[in-house]
Amino acid sequence: RVHYKNTYETANAIKGMNLRTAQAYLEAVCEKRRCVPFRVYKGCIGRTPQAKEFKMSQGRWPIKSAKILLDLLRNAESNAEFKNLDTENLTITHIQV
Repeated sequence: RVHYKNTYETANAIKGMNLRTAQAYLEAVCEKRRCVPFRVYKGCIGRTPQAKEFKMSQGRWPIKSAKILLDLLRNAESNAEFKNLDTENLTITHIQV
């Protein structure tokens, strides 16, 4: 079980990214080297300088949500390999929480 709001913000952060870029970003979030900007559910969210990368001031490091989304991306990659698609050109166009 993961928090809906954290997973929503994390999914919005990786929407539009390449698969490899999203995986690297989520691994950096797990190591607290990059933050997830909180855009919608931002009440009582602390400010961090790492959010300046997204032109925001509020952000967090939802590690549990990031790990769940990493598993989801790994599953999507294996599905693409099974369908003989090019995994290097995969882009996250739709992600729903």
